[in-house]
Amino acid sequence: MAYVVYIFMFGYVGGVVAVVTNPSPYFAPLGLVMVSGMGCGMLLGSGAAFLSMVLFLIYLGAMLVLFAYSAAFAAEAYPETLGSAPDLLSVVGFLGLVVVGVGYFWGRWFSGFWVTVDELVEFSVFREMWRALQGYIRRGGGMLVVGVWVLLLALFVVLEVVRGLGRGALRAV
Repeated sequence: MAYVVYIFMFGYVGGVVAVVTNPSPYFAPLGLVMVSGMGCGMLLGSGAAFLSMVLFLIYLGAMLVLFAYSAAFAAEAYPETLGSAPDLLSVVGFLGLVVVGVGYFWGRWFSGFWVTVDELVEFSVFREMWRALQGYIRRGGGMLVVGVWVLLLALFVVLEVVRGLGRGALRAV
């Protein structure tokens, strides 16, 4: 389980680098979705199952609205990716800064990485969190559905607001 958390950590750093380099409005929200997914995966690995699920659902709803908004405002015929020359140089530079920072703080911050919930046999709250999640869904499942519909409505409102004069939201400028 610790290796899965390490993969989530590296994916989190990769998503942050994808957001910071900002090659095109299409890829920055994709990097934010990756950051939220990997961050919630790290929370899940440390035992916060319900918190990570709720945060991921909220982040995905917000990122969907953000992605529609940014894609509608800044539609490009030929968007730049992270593999283009200036952006690739930025990616390599930021990853180099991450490696230098990790090398500098390696012995000072921690002697080892995180210990996940599955490795702690004496202290495991994972089953209790699933019972609590069942209670939350039983009592507040309707409110969760209402929240999903509100986020969907916000997505359609944003698409209509940025629509322009008779054009669709996703158009080539």
